[in-house]
Amino acid sequence: MTLRLHNTLTRTLEDFTPVEAGKVRMYVCGITVYDLCHMGHARTMTVFDVVYRWLRTIGYEVTYVRNITDIDDKIIRRAVERGITIGELTTQTTQAMHQDFAAIGLLPPTHEPRATEYVPQMLDVIAQLEARGLAYQSDDGDVNFAVRRFAGYGKLSGKSLDDLRAGERVAVQQGDGGKGDPLDFVLWKSAKPEEPAEAKFDSRYGAGRPGWHIECSAMACSMLGQPIDLHGGGMDLQFPHHENEIAQTEGATGATFARHWMHTGFLNVDDVKMSKSLGNFFTIREVLERYDGETLRFFLLRTHYRSPFNFSDAHIDDARAALRRLYTALDKVPAEAVTIDWQQPAAAAFRDAMNDDLNTPAALAVLFELASEVNRSGSAAQAGLLKALGATLGVLQLAPQAYLQGGQSGLDEAAVNAAIEARAAAKLARNFAEADRIRAQLLEQGVVLKDSAQGTTWVRA
Repeated sequence: MTLRLHNTLTRTLEDFTPVEAGKVRMYVCGITVYDLCHMGHARTMTVFDVVYRWLRTIGYEVTYVRNITDIDDKIIRRAVERGITIGELTTQTTQAMHQDFAAIGLLPPTHEPRATEYVPQMLDVIAQLEARGLAYQSDDGDVNFAVRRFAGYGKLSGKSLDDLRAGERVAVQQGDGGKGDPLDFVLWKSAKPEEPAEAKFDSRYGAGRPGWHIECSAMACSMLGQPIDLHGGGMDLQFPHHENEIAQTEGATGATFARHWMHTGFLNVDDVKMSKSLGNFFTIREVLERYDGETLRFFLLRTHYRSPFNFSDAHIDDARAALRRLYTALDKVPAEAVTIDWQQPAAAAFRDAMNDDLNTPAALAVLFELASEVNRSGSAAQAGLLKALGATLGVLQLAPQAYLQGGQSGLDEAAVNAAIEARAAAKLARNFAEADRIRAQLLEQGVVLKDSAQGTTWVRA
């Protein structure tokens, strides 16, 4: 079955066919590193991590570029507020981002360019746009893109020029600094006297810094060329960021920027998009204080990537209980190392689900069917298939006991083992009341004991 993905550009489900057979060039808009990443970021980045894994699983050689925006108004403001340099701020927040992403099982991208490393390339794109009559410098020194001069503007978002309203990060004050149209967006921002020196770059337009949109165009084209096979990000980036990327890139080069566009649905809190600007967000780090990273990843995979869904402790608790069922099957029957036979019915069903627009809920349903079969048959080969298919999603790779015992806040493993030894001693002394008391006490702490001929083991409740 051919991989089919929804293309935001055409609004249809399409066969995914890269320009070069067997190779995929993928660009995903990364993080603006001024603060800790929140769970909305986790949702988007987990989706594209699964895209990356699945493309490689089905045989593609993937070049995955995920940028870092390390120069931006918010970054400058935050550095000034904290009394540190921009470099210090972005280094700290990038390190925190990497730690958080590793905790939820994200593979590193092939390349992770930083915007400040590509300023010359950005200026080259701006010069091309100026030569084509699509960019102009206003009285305040900013260089802007003339939206109404680009015939294809609005094709990604489906918005007409008459209906468009400038979106996030787009100045809308007509006449401000001589901007020709409220929809025009900034390509190069003229430096302000009060801004730190490290936020100022030399250019033929005077000292300044790049606009947000031009950064991704320059990095993507420099590293991947045109057209990119797959460009992705959160739904909030569809307009204006991705719309503007298309306009300035195709306006400068006359060539298609990206053939296929993927966007993830919002992660909501009480049916409202989770975002830093709204203040209704939970950082990945905060949630990791209560839940392990694999549980968070599993929670994010239970909803189709294009669908919005609500964040809540109850939903994560349910995801943890579901993941425990899978690990319990693997704990009961040790997995045999297997190579996936895609003709095998369960593997074929899993493959078909993933090839159907990355339908992770349906793929997870196959894993639960396999776990039931493992519980019924005790088949080590089926357990091996369960683990191998889980690997394509980045789950089920821990030792089962490590997962089943881990992730409980405040749980002292050494104390649990000491209590188990005390219980064994009480049973040996035929003090069954004391043994029962210890079992009950551990259960209150969230520890379930399992007795067998080989001894006593434990899992989280």
